[in-house]
Amino acid sequence: MLVNGQWQKKWDPVQKKDSDGRFIRQSSAFRNRITPEQVQAALGNPNKDLGLKLYVGYICPWATRTLIARSLLGLEQYIPISVVEPQLTDFGWHFAPAGSGFPGSSSADDEGIEHIHQLYTQTDGQYTGRATVPVLWDQVAGKIINNESEDILRIFNQDLHPLHQSELDLYPEVLRAKIDQFNDSIYHTFNNGVYRAGFASTQQAYEEAYQEVFTTLDQLESHFSEQQYAVGTQLTESDIRLFVTLVRFDVAYHGLFKTNQKRITDYPALSGYLERLLQIPAFANNTRVDHIKAGYYSVKALNPTGIVPVGPELDWFKYL
Repeated sequence: MLVNGQWQKKWDPVQKKDSDGRFIRQSSAFRNRITPEQVQAALGNPNKDLGLKLYVGYICPWATRTLIARSLLGLEQYIPISVVEPQLTDFGWHFAPAGSGFPGSSSADDEGIEHIHQLYTQTDGQYTGRATVPVLWDQVAGKIINNESEDILRIFNQDLHPLHQSELDLYPEVLRAKIDQFNDSIYHTFNNGVYRAGFASTQQAYEEAYQEVFTTLDQLESHFSEQQYAVGTQLTESDIRLFVTLVRFDVAYHGLFKTNQKRITDYPALSGYLERLLQIPAFANNTRVDHIKAGYYSVKALNPTGIVPVGPELDWFKYL
């Protein structure tokens, strides 16, 4: 991580823990939004150039949230992306030299940087903390606008609506209270719950997280036995937030994170829901199982040999 702008120690998946060994996730540091003036300036130029770039990793569920929203809202032509290597190094997320990188990743030669943490110190020379993706980058000012996926979803959906004018509203006002409630109901116990199980440092902390993961999955199975979407009768940001964890579960979390009571494929309603979403190009096109497996199984604390499993073979692979 960075301490006062200097890389101080090797990357560690456990950012912080409490006295009982519970994994604690770091809060995002940069939480700015896109102003109406910036959007109007982009609308006023022929190319509608926002001067933004999105740094992502296909391995990362939080980054994939932003990729899916970018595709759903038709922002691909306005916001270019840079994709980090899936394997984590001692210096965190990185780019490889041209010709030596993982398929689908961007090149350090093209990016002009080798590590994502360089974006953080360019923004704040005294930054202390982890250097994460996604990063929404201001190419003109040369600084991070936002590194919180929840915010970036809403920047794309709301702040940039005058640009994309999509009929799809991922956070409609009439459903906001229910969306917030659903998001809260799955974040601690499922989205972050799998990490709390995988990176627990005591048996007690692991079993506590494990039980919450599967209690939540049972509740979701019941929900999707009767409902098509997470909230209401339309696609919302809640579906994106749930999808990114579901789609990684059987290929990574079930084995590596020891959340192995059941697989998603053992839940008929959840499996059907996952497959419905994967039939939408924005979800399928931003799901890279090769990156997911290569990335998670590169975490030395959990898989010191670095061996990536060949399987599993899942029915929903046919949509990718």
